[in-house]
Amino acid sequence: MSKDKKLTIIPAKAPLVGRAVPPGSKSITNRALLLAGLAKGTSRLSGALKSDDTRYMADALRAMGVTIDERDDTSFVVTGSGKLLPPKAPLFLGNAGTATRFLTAAAALVDGTVVVDGDQHMRKRPIGPLVDALRSLGIDATAETGCPPVTVKATGCFEASRIGIDGGLSSQYVSALLMMAAGGDRPVDIELLGEDIGALGYIDLTTAAMRAFGAKVEKTSAISWRVEPTGYTAADFVIEPDASAATYLWAAEVLTGGSIDLGVPNGAFTQPDARAYEMIAKFPRLPAEIDGSQMQDAVPTLAVLAAFNETPVHFVGIANLRVKECDRIRALSTGLTQIRPDLAREEGDDLIVQSDPSLAGRRLPAEIDTFADHRIAMSFALAGLKIDGITILDPDCVGKTFPAYWRTLAGLGVKYANEG
Repeated sequence: MSKDKKLTIIPAKAPLVGRAVPPGSKSITNRALLLAGLAKGTSRLSGALKSDDTRYMADALRAMGVTIDERDDTSFVVTGSGKLLPPKAPLFLGNAGTATRFLTAAAALVDGTVVVDGDQHMRKRPIGPLVDALRSLGIDATAETGCPPVTVKATGCFEASRIGIDGGLSSQYVSALLMMAAGGDRPVDIELLGEDIGALGYIDLTTAAMRAFGAKVEKTSAISWRVEPTGYTAADFVIEPDASAATYLWAAEVLTGGSIDLGVPNGAFTQPDARAYEMIAKFPRLPAEIDGSQMQDAVPTLAVLAAFNETPVHFVGIANLRVKECDRIRALSTGLTQIRPDLAREEGDDLIVQSDPSLAGRRLPAEIDTFADHRIAMSFALAGLKIDGITILDPDCVGKTFPAYWRTLAGLGVKYANEG
């Protein structure tokens, strides 16, 4: 499909029943790729996600001297020398936030110059706090607009051993610094400037992956960590399915009264977005207020589900959604009001969904602008399971994290119009 293509969901006439296994976790795959690339030796990553975001990461690592073989649809074999080399050209990372933030920090371990860049969407996503943190280590890092492109001129050595980082905009800044620090030449203490940080659970994912590749990282307080200069050793690493992707399937199940086997117990996920399962299971009696700060990527799923809830839902703690692949608060309010005027409204950085169970079964034609954001496309597809006339614009944007999304729904019995 091209960006001009549209995909109209035909409402489900029966409960969705069957097996639909989510792809591997994007968050864990990109962490594992980077750590394996920094390690000396050959690592085997299984259960991995193959998507636009992970492809950008893999290609960037190849450009820095890492050998990566893709022997099947869910594995990478990564061979590194223990050192990244300066790439011959700028690293282009599309709109992959994890890859961009992680590689900007990892560039500090290169003896040479690295330019990290992205597409027009990535060039609007803030990276200033991470650049400032690198400078505090004596690293020559610049981002003229406060967003990519970023130029890092490094020697692989640090001039300081302590970093203060504002993680309020993204926990990815903290994760990036933690992974970088183990490759340095001295112990590094990393401390949050304030306790306001989005999705703290993602830092736990980072430190767990670091330890799997031989790093020594210790949590010294609720907001600080010490990382020893151990470097990384090759490892075989299993990546769990993507919890953010699972939220769409959990929501499709409760919306249609179906039974979908994800191939993994709901309680087996370690990713922060998995906590959305408890919320989704309460449908159609979702809480009056949902704090999305620790499960940010699940908010679009929950917001569309809330449109069919028995009572209104007020989403708080979601300010960071304004600096994701798009302004997701605006995209959600825009899409929901396309379906029915006043169905949602923004209140500062909060989102209020009025909820209307009577929407189900009605014909309410609406073209949903996805703003090239995979999560907006996938979440609004859920509305199409209950409402006739929901059309998703640029449906191929799901390739960022869940390339088989439309096929996965089709395998459960979902049908589409104007597909091509």
